[in-house]
Amino acid sequence: MRQAFVASTSLRPMAQQLLQDRSPAAYAGVEAYARAHAKEDAGALAWLVVGYARVLDHDYARAIDPLNRAKPLAGDLGDYVAYYLGTCYLQTGRQGEALATLADFDKTYPDSLLVRDARVSYAGALLSDGRAADAADLLEKDRLPARPDVELTLGRAYAALGQHGKAAEALANVYYNMPTAAEADAAYAELKKLPQAPPATAAQRKTRGDLLMKAKRYGDAAEEYRELAIHATAADRPAAELALADALHHAGRNREAQAELTTLPNASADQNARRLYILGQAAWASDENAAFYRTVDELRNTAPSSPWFEQALLSAANLHLVHHEYDQALDAFRELQQRFPASSHASYAHWKAAWLTLRQGRNDEARKEFDEQIALYPDGNETSAALYWRARLAEEDNQPGMARAYYQKLSDRYRNYYYAELGRQRLKNLPAASDSPGEYAVLDHVPPLNNAKLVLSDAPTDDLRWQKAQLLGNGGLVDFALRELQSAAGDGGESWAVAATAQLCLDTGHYDRAIEVMKHSVPSYFAVDIPDLPRPYWEALFPRPYWTDLKRFSVANGLDPYLVASLIRQESEFNPAAVSHANAVGLMQLLPRTGSLVAHQMKLRYNASQLYTPTVNLQLGTHYFRGMVDHFGGSLEYALAAYNAGDDRVEEWLGEGKYRDAQEFVESIPFTETREYVQAILRNASVYRQLYGAP
Repeated sequence: MRQAFVASTSLRPMAQQLLQDRSPAAYAGVEAYARAHAKEDAGALAWLVVGYARVLDHDYARAIDPLNRAKPLAGDLGDYVAYYLGTCYLQTGRQGEALATLADFDKTYPDSLLVRDARVSYAGALLSDGRAADAADLLEKDRLPARPDVELTLGRAYAALGQHGKAAEALANVYYNMPTAAEADAAYAELKKLPQAPPATAAQRKTRGDLLMKAKRYGDAAEEYRELAIHATAADRPAAELALADALHHAGRNREAQAELTTLPNASADQNARRLYILGQAAWASDENAAFYRTVDELRNTAPSSPWFEQALLSAANLHLVHHEYDQALDAFRELQQRFPASSHASYAHWKAAWLTLRQGRNDEARKEFDEQIALYPDGNETSAALYWRARLAEEDNQPGMARAYYQKLSDRYRNYYYAELGRQRLKNLPAASDSPGEYAVLDHVPPLNNAKLVLSDAPTDDLRWQKAQLLGNGGLVDFALRELQSAAGDGGESWAVAATAQLCLDTGHYDRAIEVMKHSVPSYFAVDIPDLPRPYWEALFPRPYWTDLKRFSVANGLDPYLVASLIRQESEFNPAAVSHANAVGLMQLLPRTGSLVAHQMKLRYNASQLYTPTVNLQLGTHYFRGMVDHFGGSLEYALAAYNAGDDRVEEWLGEGKYRDAQEFVESIPFTETREYVQAILRNASVYRQLYGAP
């Protein structure tokens, strides 16, 4: 297999291109490669890629020939060839050949990750061959863990046997318990065909609605909850109507949500509190602020200890903040923290109250509250900010010894956080301490980082999963390769599989997936020093793809390439095909109209599809960002905020009083998303510089 891996390395770019666009030219290129390597394992891999591409096109008849060509030299990838060949036979009505190909799959390939998939296809072939009983017997043994394709095929088998109760159970399992599966609609269609199919239970409707809500399919969830409410008993109806109203609100149908909750007979105290909360959220979403604040007041009077009041207070505080009503925002944040001091929002609320106190110039109170933040919520997300700004106040009070102690604690505990780098910069400029170094007991509250030093081991070269993953990666079959590595990790390969997974993603140009793999593997990575993680981890977390063009266009526009790389990492994680919910496109997430405007300024020919091309996106994006930097007098902080939230909002925020410096402006940004966006990009640029040196 090692020889096959080396021989097939040159196939990867052609295979990836084919699987991406499946154009005639791409097909021709991979087929030519396959013929040129007809007597090698690399040729078999190429034919597998061609066959799989045809499957993606649903052109099953044309997939059969290349898959058959792959068979003789498929080797340890024989399970992939056999599975897709059998599936294509089944899809084209060639049941006999499908049965022959899949019958002994689990015996021929007992360790294959496709065994269950093959059983489903084989059961489908049995069903098509009139052997429904055999299909049902096969799948009954394979129902756990539950899979929608297994249940759908089993339901069809039982329906063919006239066992309608068992058929209904299997089909309902898909539709109600797996509503986001591709098979859900087909299962429902089959369910409706059954004579005397049992009606849906309340529990089934609720489960389906809840799962659709979790998947953010709010409109579909609303329809399920509506049926639940219609058929509910008097005792259960309030909960169903609340769920319906919540789904309608999330679907943007706020008038309907409010109409549902005008009254709620038989509601409990908690249900009535939730009713008020949803009414308030619907009013807020409809810009009916007075109505929203009335629901907050009513919750305060009727359910002062309810979690719904807690949520409403948070919404009220943030709404006041956005509208620059700082006194009211401070009061709401403080009330939230004092009423719910152990809640998940308490640390944030305490910090916002402390911060607004500082912004109002009440420094004595702010000093006390910053220290209180560290003592009360040492594990909170706001501790690094509290350490930094308490040190800044110590500087202003001519207490360099105290400032030094706070900055040092910040740097040691939150090594690569946004505020840690700012603290180290200020440490360099601190004068010699005129005050006593002293002991600051509050700093003892900050817990040490609970992060064992990671040991990275090399993948064992004789591990079959790793070998298959490498070979599949050369064929551009990245999802298959990642599945092999995931299985290896579950079989005891954790020490090497994560790094191997990230490296495979990097090698195949899936930089966003490499970043996500590492984020989940080391969630606290920003708190540790560079030497405390293996370098491959850092390089996967902070890659430098498209570097030649990125650096060239950054320098041409007077920008730090690492800052641009950090912006791209935040915007798209280096996925050139990324499209946002607002239709922003490509590496730097440019709107098509923005791309057109910038191209016109640069006198470049342009069409919107070019934004998917990294070179074009970088050329236009760096020019656009440079314009923002110039617009805001060279301030990267203001420009980054504008890149995320728009020029007008930044101008508005800048008009809300004076700031000590850009850092105070950033912490004062009322939009959490924008504030964290700016801080993350500046933080990431610092990590890039530490990793790679001068660009």
